[in-house]
Amino acid sequence: MPTSAVQSLKLTLVSVLGLSKDALHIHVGLGVFVAACVLFRRSPGAWLPWGLAVAAACAGEVVDMRDDLASLGHWRWLASLHDVVNTVVWPTVFFGLARFTRVFQR
Repeated sequence: MPTSAVQSLKLTLVSVLGLSKDALHIHVGLGVFVAACVLFRRSPGAWLPWGLAVAAACAGEVVDMRDDLASLGHWRWLASLHDVVNTVVWPTVFFGLARFTRVFQR
């Protein structure tokens, strides 16, 4: 089965940026979170930026699941769980710090 366009794009990004796939997930999650904070003028403790990072992680894994089913005949759900955790770990840490502590207060 040929590689999908999305998987080809991810492999190209990994190659061009010199990152592992895990590192790419971490950067994407943090990038979506920070971009959402800036674009929507929300605090890191707001639900919207965190929710968008989680939504981006899940959307990426839906695409991966579809590709797994097409190419392997089964979904590698543990790999997907690993990717979702990598993608949302830092947005979750910053969300928690901003929402439940005074770390980001002046």
